[in-house]
Amino acid sequence: MTAAPPVAFADVQDAAARLDGIAHRTPVLTSRTLDALVGAEVFVKCENFQRVGAFKFRGAYNAASRLPAAQLARGIAAYSSGNHAQAVALAARELGTTAVVLMPEDAPRAKRGATAGYGAEIVTYDRYTQDRTALGEALADERGLALIPPYDHPHVIAGQGTAALELLEETGALDALVVPVGGGGLVAGSATAAKALHPAIRMVGVEPEAGDDTKRSLDRGERVTVPVPRTIADGQALPTPGEITFTVNRRLVDAIALVGDDEIVAAMRFAFERLKIVLEPSGATALAALMAGRLEHRPRRVGVIASGGNVDARRFAELIGR
Repeated sequence: MTAAPPVAFADVQDAAARLDGIAHRTPVLTSRTLDALVGAEVFVKCENFQRVGAFKFRGAYNAASRLPAAQLARGIAAYSSGNHAQAVALAARELGTTAVVLMPEDAPRAKRGATAGYGAEIVTYDRYTQDRTALGEALADERGLALIPPYDHPHVIAGQGTAALELLEETGALDALVVPVGGGGLVAGSATAAKALHPAIRMVGVEPEAGDDTKRSLDRGERVTVPVPRTIADGQALPTPGEITFTVNRRLVDAIALVGDDEIVAAMRFAFERLKIVLEPSGATALAALMAGRLEHRPRRVGVIASGGNVDARRFAELIGR
């Protein structure tokens, strides 16, 4: 007997109902210039306009809002390089509780500042020498907090999948959907929604070349660990795919494309100059893969999730001014 998947389309639909009126229904942009450049009709789902500036709020709120009242009152914890940190902090504030967030010492200043601004307590660690999962679990256990991981949780995955659900409700059937991959929660949720609505759609995840753990894992059929990558795409600087996300992605994701830092910067610059939007490096990787011709199959109609826009002005200017 085949085991039931950890996340089903009904879970994404339920998350959408829970997020209605709480999360933003973000815009979908089109550009004739982009279409001509890549030779396809492109639809860009702008999660940089989501609350906290990234898709992460969807999953964080979906998971936090389901906690029992007594547990919610004790508070929640998370570990994150930035966007999930902000999302959990805001979700906690919206739900009337507190949050403690473990963040790397070198997390972008803008992301740390925003997380603190939403009211969270920040505890730092060294991402290159310390295990954030173990530290986060110990922190939550010590303080009696509910731990909401950044991707490896069914409610988080289902919440992230609402971005693709909204996109496809607006565009109708697409030949492909291109999605950034860090721990794999966004692409797992997106694939769950997209394949349920349009089974023939091609799901393509995108990783930075320096951190190709998901591609290696899918190629080998088991989770692979790589050294913590050094890349401008800080939100994707992870060594290993999630356990739950990998279970979903090995079944539903068709391909993983890789992009270099220069290609990411080119996509950030194009988005700013032609689409008039600001994307952080991790938020631009899916667009970068499409622009750089990294997709194995050329789609006629393609969706791209621009997953976030949390980059401070100085860093943004430094990158796109190269």
